[in-house]
Amino acid sequence: MAKPTVPRMKLGSQGLEVSAQGLGCMGMSANYGPAKPDDDMLALLRHAFAAGVTLLDTSDAYGPFTNELLLGKALQGGLLATGGAGVQVATKFGVKFTEAPPGWEFCGSPAYVRQACEASLRRLGVDCIDLYYQHRIDTRLPIEITISLVPESSSDVLDHHSKGKFSYSRYLLLSQLTGFVVPLDGRAEEAGGGGQDKLEWSLWTRDSEEEIIPTCRELGIGIVAYSPLGRGFFGSGAKSADNFSERDIRKNLPRFQAENLEHNQRIFERVNEMATRKGCTPSQLALAWVHHQGPDVCPIPGTTKMDNFDSNLAALALRLTPEEMAELESYAAADAVKGFRTYNAANTWMSSDTPPLESFKGE
Repeated sequence: MAKPTVPRMKLGSQGLEVSAQGLGCMGMSANYGPAKPDDDMLALLRHAFAAGVTLLDTSDAYGPFTNELLLGKALQGGLLATGGAGVQVATKFGVKFTEAPPGWEFCGSPAYVRQACEASLRRLGVDCIDLYYQHRIDTRLPIEITISLVPESSSDVLDHHSKGKFSYSRYLLLSQLTGFVVPLDGRAEEAGGGGQDKLEWSLWTRDSEEEIIPTCRELGIGIVAYSPLGRGFFGSGAKSADNFSERDIRKNLPRFQAENLEHNQRIFERVNEMATRKGCTPSQLALAWVHHQGPDVCPIPGTTKMDNFDSNLAALALRLTPEEMAELESYAAADAVKGFRTYNAANTWMSSDTPPLESFKGE
């Protein structure tokens, strides 16, 4: 496949424009083994931007904090054009680190959100975050309380250049990792029903299709799909687990446990067989499947290797027929996948309802 030109897309209905494929940066600093050398990752970020990928996804929880600092080096070091011009940075709040076990909690209080946002701005070295996600939903608070900082921040953005105000973010997103875009002037209920908003989407993770995806489309909400390669599974199947370090969170995920991985390997083998027929890699095929879900979907595959980045980018040029889409989906139907996608359902959109606003008595 020829190296594609990365097209631009409108993410949501409020005018935000991003590259049609983003770059998940988490693994550069955390969660998928030890942090990678900064110089190598800065070179990868420069390579991605030069290729036309401008949506970069990070979080204050990655490291924690070190992934934002890495992107800050890139943005302020001139590696991503002058001062990061043309880049859309997405970062997150909501995982508050504490002294007491287990060492963190989900927090959505406005005071905490403002504090977290200001800290992220400093680490990134920018005066405005393009997309600001709620990483996890604080189910102790009505979602409207978390969103209550929105009008002030929106005003800051609009007036930043003319009045010198301190700007925060252009778009607020509600998510558990990476989710769907809710403009700052939108209402909390447009987040899919009281904060039920989570979007991991891949060939073997499709639980959001029944309720969340239709709601996004009804409301004109752009979809950001994280882990579109099944956390690396569609790169090499069960063999991917052979290289997990002790610090790799996938070692504890149900789908990657030996009793499930052996069964799930059959899914990979069938995808690989089809990829061979198509003249591509299984990861390109799995990523192309996500791209074919619609023009409102922006996948953000992560990688720490330039070769893998280039391979992922080539998936943009891969075309699938409706028959091929159906064939792929039959390989990874819900009853064909063993093991839940994360540690437990308590950390997903399935259990992220928040109390009604009228129940709130103050912090």
